[in-house]
Amino acid sequence: MKKKYAVVGTGGCAGLYLTSIARDYQQTSTFVAFCDTNQTRMQYANKMIGEWGYAPVPCFSADQFETMIAECKPDIVIVTSIDRTHHHYIIRAMELGCDVISEKPMTIDEEKCQAIINAIARTGRKLRVTFNYHYAPHHSKIRELIASGVIGDVFSVHFEWLLNTQHGADYFRRWHRDKRNSGGLLVHKSTHHFDLVNFWLHSEPETVYAQGDLRFYGKANAEARGVTEFYARSHNSEAAKDDPFALHMSESAQLTALYLDAEHEDGYYRDKSVFDDGINIEDVMGVMVRYKNKAIMTYSLNAYLPWEGLNVVFNGSKGRLEMKLVEKSYINGGGQKEDEGALDQCEITVYPMFDAPYKVPVVYQAGGHGGGDLVMLNDLFGTRPCTRFCVNAFSQ
Repeated sequence: MKKKYAVVGTGGCAGLYLTSIARDYQQTSTFVAFCDTNQTRMQYANKMIGEWGYAPVPCFSADQFETMIAECKPDIVIVTSIDRTHHHYIIRAMELGCDVISEKPMTIDEEKCQAIINAIARTGRKLRVTFNYHYAPHHSKIRELIASGVIGDVFSVHFEWLLNTQHGADYFRRWHRDKRNSGGLLVHKSTHHFDLVNFWLHSEPETVYAQGDLRFYGKANAEARGVTEFYARSHNSEAAKDDPFALHMSESAQLTALYLDAEHEDGYYRDKSVFDDGINIEDVMGVMVRYKNKAIMTYSLNAYLPWEGLNVVFNGSKGRLEMKLVEKSYINGGGQKEDEGALDQCEITVYPMFDAPYKVPVVYQAGGHGGGDLVMLNDLFGTRPCTRFCVNAFSQ
């Protein structure tokens, strides 16, 4: 019997699920409804699934969420709305008898997180949080190497994440720039990486200390570097034409349909200047973590660098393990969802304590997040369970 899905939030983050179910998983899954604050975006979602033979499904405004569940009776609600609203839809869906799949992060603060945990215990419903990085073959390989004992017990980790001036800047154009919406990048983006380290070390944090600041983006920082010409948004702005940080939505059919054509409904501008006032998230962050297994980690995230990817090293009792990963950059909702985070380069090197270093081959797939998206989607909607090392990639 097909599982019935309703999607809440039909912006850029919903595209992966819309396309996947409509194109690849019609035998196991079906859409019954969409819910959003914006009718134009829901109409575009119906257009997307219509390209794969779907008839339009009913659309409900945000205040009709409960009506949607009562009338359309989904088995599972997929939550891809703004992060600060996740807890509301997750909890209410479970109270109304539905299981939930939520885009990461599950929520943005401790209070909302505890409310979700309490709802799971109260209702007995299931929640799966989609950590697609977790499924990528190169990340599974790191877990395998550490679990095999090739570098012994891991004593320390250094994890450096770089967001470049295309992808990184994009968080400072849209709703993420307000910490009330996203919790900041340590929540919205780094949740991927903290999940990976828990997975790699098979442990959980015991103590955490973090600092961050806004040093590159924002108007004051631009003024300090001598910038004198500013604009509020890119669309129809002369000042934005030659700005490499500007987003020109009219050049992308999907960005136009999702956002430019939808502005008249809610006044949401997807193309704000990254050197504008009103940004209150950090672009430079550092974290120190001690895990229950006594390993310590230093972590950094910078959101304005020349290339995108990570350097991560593990120092153990028998040697050292290093991975350098360079990813292709992208703009969320820009029409290339299936290639988001595709790999340009991946090198894994083991340095044994008393032997020559060697490279570890990794066979990774095409597609988003180094092939992880495809494995995750099969685990969500397919008929075959995930048999990779990362089978438990979801919070239950």
